[in-house]
Amino acid sequence: MSTAVLSTIRHGLSRYDKSGLAIPALVLLIMAMLVVPLPPLVLDVLFTFNILVGLVVIMVAINTRRPLDFSSFPSVLLFATMLRLALNVASTRVILVHGHEGHASAGQVIAAFGEFVIGGNYLVGFIIFVILMIVNFVVVTKGAGRVSEVNARFTLDAMPGKQMAIDADLSAGVIDQAAARRRREELSQESDFFGSMDGASKFVSGDALAGLLILLINLVGGLAIGLGQHGMPLAEAARTYVLLTIGDGLVAQIPALFLSLATAIVVTRVTTAESMTEQAVSQLADPPALFIGAAILAVLGLVPGMPHAVFLTLAAAAAGTGLLLLRRREAAEGAAAAPPPPAAPKELDWDDVEQVDPIGLEIGFGLIPLVNPDTGGQLMARIKGVRKKLSSELGFLVSPVRIRDVLSLEPDTYHIVLHGVVRARGMAKAGRELAINPGTVYGRPDGVPTREPAFGLEAVWIDPAQRDAARTLGWTVVDAATAIATHMNKVLRDSAAELLSHDETQKLLDKLATRHPKLVEELVPGKLPLGVVTRTLQQLLAEGVPIRDMRSIAEGLLEAAPRSQDPQALVAMVRPRLGRMILQSLADGAEALQVMTLAPHVEQLLHDVLQQSPPGLPPVLEPGMAESLYGALHDSTRRMEAGGAAAVLVVSPPVRPWLAQAVRHRIPELTVLAYSEIPDDQAVRVVATVDADLRNPREAA
Repeated sequence: MSTAVLSTIRHGLSRYDKSGLAIPALVLLIMAMLVVPLPPLVLDVLFTFNILVGLVVIMVAINTRRPLDFSSFPSVLLFATMLRLALNVASTRVILVHGHEGHASAGQVIAAFGEFVIGGNYLVGFIIFVILMIVNFVVVTKGAGRVSEVNARFTLDAMPGKQMAIDADLSAGVIDQAAARRRREELSQESDFFGSMDGASKFVSGDALAGLLILLINLVGGLAIGLGQHGMPLAEAARTYVLLTIGDGLVAQIPALFLSLATAIVVTRVTTAESMTEQAVSQLADPPALFIGAAILAVLGLVPGMPHAVFLTLAAAAAGTGLLLLRRREAAEGAAAAPPPPAAPKELDWDDVEQVDPIGLEIGFGLIPLVNPDTGGQLMARIKGVRKKLSSELGFLVSPVRIRDVLSLEPDTYHIVLHGVVRARGMAKAGRELAINPGTVYGRPDGVPTREPAFGLEAVWIDPAQRDAARTLGWTVVDAATAIATHMNKVLRDSAAELLSHDETQKLLDKLATRHPKLVEELVPGKLPLGVVTRTLQQLLAEGVPIRDMRSIAEGLLEAAPRSQDPQALVAMVRPRLGRMILQSLADGAEALQVMTLAPHVEQLLHDVLQQSPPGLPPVLEPGMAESLYGALHDSTRRMEAGGAAAVLVVSPPVRPWLAQAVRHRIPELTVLAYSEIPDDQAVRVVATVDADLRNPREAA
């Protein structure tokens, strides 16, 4: 049984390393001091150790550069306070039990401190000790407690603003995810630290009050025991117990004063890259202040009755120190102003080659207020919302947008940049709002005529005071930040395929592998390389198909991989699995999907052209035939949109890839579907048949 118990204890202790046993051992020591009588020699060692702890803590507090660098201070303060109070209890027991035996009965440390302070006069020693207690309790401890309370309140109040600043820097590309996570952790630690310091300051104030009460208990109790139990004369009892009481109180209050000062130093620190000593030396070393102080001391030293030697000597020392600092400052400024020696030309390396940002926004200096949160700028918040919305709709994380001001741009101009290339330009006016004509308006507000940057609609830049009047006339009013964000949303949506790279594809597969590991393991690299999967996803995005349903896409690719490695062919085989997602925005809740089809002879001709085209080359229509086809599709699209339905063209699967690519830029509002992409349970109503004269002009003649 004993072997099993020892084994269990050994297993429990093995969970702690040697450093992990220090705090439990300290707790046991404190509890033992509260209960077990200690001999004078042990008290001497523990009192000396207590003084050492106070000295170490105050030295660390002085040399610390940021309050968070000493984040364990509240816990250290708690244990140091408990150690000192336990020592007070142990020494009180010794003083009251063995005090009648003489000054050395409570240990040499207590006797030495008592004799040093009393100096032969018990009343003077008692008064000096009470003054020390008042300084600790009323001045240092109370001030530190108030500063801790204010710091905790201000830190908690500032947390939302600091978190928003971190999010804004992350959205603007100033910091990355790791830096944002580290800053959030520091912010959380800062709030926890100052909240803990607010409570820990109460330990210090309570300790000072407890020290005063213990002093009175020792003094009164010692006199009562000496006179009543041991029959000591009053003078001898007073001399013995006053010395022991003051020595005990002083040997405990010196470390208490150290900890109180350390608390005040930590909570009054201003976070900089310098320690308190470096700050004080650099900021107090002010030659004009030293010269003025020296002059005042010299004037006071010349007043009759003043100690002339002391005042004039210190005035001369202050003036000399100020002169020395002034010469050093002039020498440093001269060295800084001197032109640096010409450096040898640095050899170029890869650090000199800058990488372009995936997404960027260049703005003129007139649009800087839209970015600055301090002036009410909402552009970064709007762009963050655009990124979040696009990432949710497209199915992958859109890269952060790096915003920078470019002095070469016009003040109210901005550029949307993708991979270092300007993809769109626009103009916005900070402090004004954009009134957009939605199609039916009943007047025109006063302002600067322009075009809405995203869709080219008629618009007017107006003053914010005209907002309500413009809305009354039927105009849609948005602020400048929203207009820029809407433009960026359109550009990023149209260029979604370019925003997806191999890294994003790998992250999508890693995320899918957490739920379907076998599917991903078999697909990449078993059936398809990562590059082919990336180009397939890019093609889907280029055709306006979101890639949110990665499981269906991966299953489709796994099934199609044995038949083809061509991304175009893979897309054609994957799209039927995504039919419901494709139709979700086209059907718009209607019972039947309204579509148009090609006339039989038109579709047959396109089939023939595709079959006769050389392998690997896109089919080419004769220009006259192509214009006739595009014109007929354009007219049918306008008629369907005028009827309130989405323009959808349904063709046979072989024709769909080529025709969809051909009309993508000519008729962007037209969606081309294959018959196989429409689910069996989806009702379809053909509302138009596209017919065009696709004969060769020579045959028509």
